[in-house]
Amino acid sequence: MKIRFIVIMLLVLCQSGLVLAQHYTPVEQSSVIQFKVEHQMIFKSTVTGTFTGLKGTIAFDPNDLAASSFRVSVAVETINSGIGMRDNHLKKDEYFDAQKYPLISIKSQSITRGAHDGAYIFSGTLTLKGITKSISFPFAAKPLDGGYEFKGSFELNRLEYNVGPDNSIDKNVEVDLSVLAR
Repeated sequence: MKIRFIVIMLLVLCQSGLVLAQHYTPVEQSSVIQFKVEHQMIFKSTVTGTFTGLKGTIAFDPNDLAASSFRVSVAVETINSGIGMRDNHLKKDEYFDAQKYPLISIKSQSITRGAHDGAYIFSGTLTLKGITKSISFPFAAKPLDGGYEFKGSFELNRLEYNVGPDNSIDKNVEVDLSVLAR
């Protein structure tokens, strides 16, 4: 009798829309976390690279954004700019200090609707090298393979996070996110 009551209550909750957002896990192999920064030596060039080690949890329901949340990180040690010596240098204290600060993470505080269908605004925090700052950026969410594909980009000032000296590398870094979560 008690089990029957619980089952009926669960059905009522499901039908009334009180069920929380669906939970997803980022799929490392189908996701790309990329950065771009201008390098100003003799000739201006763009340095690109990626981070892997993507982990976290995503709760997302386009019909209940209040129940939606993102808590995701990448491993600093996985930085890959295509040049091993540069990557090793970037892992040192002066730049990312990978030993002391092994993760770069974002955590949402709110998800709101954007200007058109499938568009949203992420508002939350970015923690990099032990410094946490507020961040907000637009992203798109598209149902895909039993989950969602999330795409967005934002710019950050690396000097605000004590990443590297003020040298020939531009202070502004563009970050592009393409995350499949199931």
